[in-house]
Amino acid sequence: MAIEAPSRRRAIEDVASGLFRERGYAATSIRDIARALDIRGASVYAHVTSKEDMLWAIVERAATAFEEQADQALAATLGADPGRRLAALVRAHVGVVTSDPEVASVFVHEWRHLSVARRQLILDRRDAYQRRFHELIDAGVADGTFAATDPALAATFILSALNGIATWYRPTGRLGVGSIATHFAALAVRAVGGSADATETRR
Repeated sequence: MAIEAPSRRRAIEDVASGLFRERGYAATSIRDIARALDIRGASVYAHVTSKEDMLWAIVERAATAFEEQADQALAATLGADPGRRLAALVRAHVGVVTSDPEVASVFVHEWRHLSVARRQLILDRRDAYQRRFHELIDAGVADGTFAATDPALAATFILSALNGIATWYRPTGRLGVGSIATHFAALAVRAVGGSADATETRR
């Protein structure tokens, strides 16, 4: 049975994300992607218009996943103290990274290869995403939940650590996703002077 166009497009993007992560966007050609799919290079162009379009689709998909999961985490903890809300944001981020580390890695490292206009769009979304952390830390400092710190720098510190998970996470690794999320939530909250109690999930 022939693979339908949307499924084929996703298969191409999935292979491309793996190669972009392994070799880097610049060192990966359409021919490399076609070879990995065992199809002709020309067949790839029946589903995508360019290599950059593949990168854009991967990066945009990751950006949307991060945004949606963060907003769900914030909505679920509305009214809670900043420590619990920050822990929820961290867990949401870990969930996105570990659900597809190849796509997450491409989002973190390869977005700079996009055209100027697309790069700016993603940069704006990344900045807006980081503000979720920044503003939450700012609120925690203001009400005494967190120690006095630079909220923007603290947000950058936490997100840098979280994004690093994409480089080393393996599904068969020593720790499961839940354990990784719990550890990173505790580390993030403690990094800004919050209480370890804030990282405990309520049942």
